[in-house]
Amino acid sequence: MTLHQYANHNEQAAILSARAQEVFSYVDDFTKLSSHMSQSSPMMAGASMEISFDNARGQAVGSHVSMNGRVMGIDLFLEEVVTEREPPHHKAWETTGRQRLLVISNYRLGFDIADQEDASKLRVFIDYNLPQSSFSSWLGYLFGTIYAKWCVQQMTKDARNYFSETRPAMRIAM
Repeated sequence: MTLHQYANHNEQAAILSARAQEVFSYVDDFTKLSSHMSQSSPMMAGASMEISFDNARGQAVGSHVSMNGRVMGIDLFLEEVVTEREPPHHKAWETTGRQRLLVISNYRLGFDIADQEDASKLRVFIDYNLPQSSFSSWLGYLFGTIYAKWCVQQMTKDARNYFSETRPAMRIAM
């Protein structure tokens, strides 16, 4: 179920030394998958976002996750709803309602996991639109693609790091 149409796409893949179920368990947890948002970083202009969950913690279709924070003195807010969840191979979620973001607007994030012998291929994707408001449209034009690429790279990097730390003798590739 897709809530919006999207004009832009970015994705990143990684081969992880773990079975699909193990990878799904890791990336199904928003505290792990979205950890790059809750930590201060240059991409977030030194700011971070606070993540809140409903009772399902983003691990059921219809579950809601929200994030809020402040970047360069501007309050940011978004709410996401899980729209697809098919363990251990697929999950997607989208922004819902009225969000306040700077460099992208509505988006759909998700991942696919494919078995590969003793490993799994994780593909993280984002479909997104750039902001339309006069204030944010130029920021989106300049930084939207960079930010979307950074998000999917961080998610795959975190998963790659997690599985390389838990299985250091096995092959990890990008």
